[in-house]
Amino acid sequence: MHILVTNDDGPPSTHSSPYVRSLIHHLQEAGHTVSVCLPDTQRSWIGKAHMIGQTVKPLYYRPAKALHGEASQGTTHHRPAPSGDVEEWVLVDGTPASCVQIGLHHFFQEKGPIDLVVSGPNYGRNTTAVFALSSGTLGAALEAAVCGWKAVALSFAFFSRNHDPVVIDGACRHGVRVIEALWKQWPADRSVDLYSVNVPLVEGVGGNRTVFTKMLQNYWGAGSCFQEVEGSIGDGEEEEERIREGAGGEVVPNAGNGATGQKTQRGGHVHKHFKWAPKFGDVYKSVEEAGPGSDGWEVKEGNTSITPMKANFWHQTTGLPEDLVFPDNTHGDSIPAQIEGLSLTDGEDGKSREPIYAVVAYEDPYVQPLIMESLAKLYPQINILSTKPPVASGSDEPSLASYLPHGDVKILNITSYETIDFTFAADHRDTCLVNSYTIRKALVRKHFLTATVDAWAAKRPKSILRDHVKRSEAFEVDYAEFLDDALVEAFDLKESLEGNEYGGEATEEEGQSNGGGEGGAKPAERREWWILKPSMSDRGQGIRLFSTMTELQDIFDEWEADLPSSDDEDDAAPGDKEAAGAGIMTSHLRHFVAQSYIHPPLLVDNRKFHIRTYVLCVGRLKVYVYKPMLALFASKDYAAPWESGDLETHLTNTCLQSEPSDSSVRLFESLPLDDALKRSVEEQIREVTGDLFESAACSMPIHFQPQGNAFEIYGLDFLVDGEGKAWVLEVNAFPDFKQTGAELRGLVRGMWEESLRLAVGSFFGVEAKGSASGDMVLVRNVELGSQW
Repeated sequence: MHILVTNDDGPPSTHSSPYVRSLIHHLQEAGHTVSVCLPDTQRSWIGKAHMIGQTVKPLYYRPAKALHGEASQGTTHHRPAPSGDVEEWVLVDGTPASCVQIGLHHFFQEKGPIDLVVSGPNYGRNTTAVFALSSGTLGAALEAAVCGWKAVALSFAFFSRNHDPVVIDGACRHGVRVIEALWKQWPADRSVDLYSVNVPLVEGVGGNRTVFTKMLQNYWGAGSCFQEVEGSIGDGEEEEERIREGAGGEVVPNAGNGATGQKTQRGGHVHKHFKWAPKFGDVYKSVEEAGPGSDGWEVKEGNTSITPMKANFWHQTTGLPEDLVFPDNTHGDSIPAQIEGLSLTDGEDGKSREPIYAVVAYEDPYVQPLIMESLAKLYPQINILSTKPPVASGSDEPSLASYLPHGDVKILNITSYETIDFTFAADHRDTCLVNSYTIRKALVRKHFLTATVDAWAAKRPKSILRDHVKRSEAFEVDYAEFLDDALVEAFDLKESLEGNEYGGEATEEEGQSNGGGEGGAKPAERREWWILKPSMSDRGQGIRLFSTMTELQDIFDEWEADLPSSDDEDDAAPGDKEAAGAGIMTSHLRHFVAQSYIHPPLLVDNRKFHIRTYVLCVGRLKVYVYKPMLALFASKDYAAPWESGDLETHLTNTCLQSEPSDSSVRLFESLPLDDALKRSVEEQIREVTGDLFESAACSMPIHFQPQGNAFEIYGLDFLVDGEGKAWVLEVNAFPDFKQTGAELRGLVRGMWEESLRLAVGSFFGVEAKGSASGDMVLVRNVELGSQW
């Protein structure tokens, strides 16, 4: 890159600018072309100002070879070197923002276009709003941004006056890595204009976290930032050094509050002098009180903070990972729109390796950081090209090709299902790995799942699926009035409902008390109860309980009555209107599954729960079950269907709970159950899962097509009955990981780490860093063979 460096501290000086010489050296060592335009003296606290009416005059600075101390201060000249063969910086008697304007437009054209502006490293931190709003370092970066250039404001936060050259060099090396990584991952949608980066001057800073943060909104405490003084103010550099000494959190002592001059006899103003003397005690107290997550806090903890900003003082943090990911190959100009060629990187065995690139845009702020952390930990050689969905410019269609110089590069694409470029993946099956199979509705659509299990179990009477998947009936309903016709082929369901409603042997009085008809209904506790699920919905939407045809008819009549008419205002798009209170759309109201209700369920603390099991499928076809499992609890104590119509006693999906408690999601292993029962449930789940995916692959090949260059993570839900038998409830693609909650986030992190270890390593032929946890258990290797 061609980088323009400026600052607000001026040329190298042990008093006011001790870092700039070292940073420029390390940028040059990294292979970058560096041009330098600085103020000729310290210009801190000046923001993005320009001196109107001033004629700005340049000087020419020839840096010394030394990087630190008095020996690092070069020589200043009024005219540029005649030969032009010496390194020469430009110094101007203006502001940092003016240096940017002059550096971009009036010097250095012979070196080619400038790619990036770096302002800094500032002598001290620029964390929190109080510092940032006045910072000349940020002011210069803002000026570059409003001129249309990408910019990084770099600040070094020191905690003592001992400026150890080793620590400074380490901070500079780390600063260069951060700059390069940000440049490569810069959002293409203009959502970020500049980054404010604060690097703490601590030993080993490169090994600490580098965190995306928000800027802490804080305020000056009570009192003035100016002091009354006698006589003239001191030298600017000396004042800056004195102020910075007070920037560690302590209050700057008053230098005297006496006023010069005497009060006039007529009671007018007293003539006074003032000098800038901010007190930072309240500012640093605000950092402590704010806690983790802000720029000030992370720097205090020894971490590097990165605050993405727009050129209007807004900081942009939506959808960002927690930590910055550093690719191995961080040098060069490799960003998606500017990759001109792909070089080979050396592996640990000394052999050349083709680089691996990735587009990671899962579009879930809960999961995205976990994926990024796992990739960085396991495969530091993978270069992240984008964290935005890969769509073609001016179109909503997925397009990986627009990110790449040619189609034969190794590319990992982890995004939402809708933005996976399946066409590109099909055309590049040896080099492109995606995180979902194209076709898998044999499992993830409830009415297809029923058909899949029936087809498999019919030919394999010994399959475990026969005894661990409840009898289900799939049917289609266009309008509520046609419900009876829709059940013509749902023989078992219709027979059950009729038996419940008219097959009782109760007396007339008992039949009436139980809502029976002419033949008398069975008592509610003796009926077979059913659970209704719209096949196309998810997150537990539209689930209802019923036991008779009358109850089922009432459900559909209610939904149809609640749907807005065509004459209503545009509350929803045509063909996709929501039934009031149902939480489902008309587009879901066609395919349904009725499944036998499991009673009695296994209870813990008198509450019903289901087990969420994460399953990884890789290629064609290995199936893994992740050992740690979740238990998701209903929000209310359990009551049988005939005892309570409150769905919150029956439904364990936390998405549906009006008031989820802290104990709604727990580790299955932590439940107060007998260890033998836990082991039995785990074994059942693994065997059922293996059979389930094999049945889909072998008996429903049209509706489940594992691809050799794909992997996918599923969430399988199981309910354990009172006798300890685990029953399959449903299979979820792209499961809602947020249900896990913050406390158990580590489980999801571990699951993604082990999934990427298996899927990415095997496909690209690379070895992941570190050792496997052993928590991903292979439960089936189907060996479908080549797909092509």
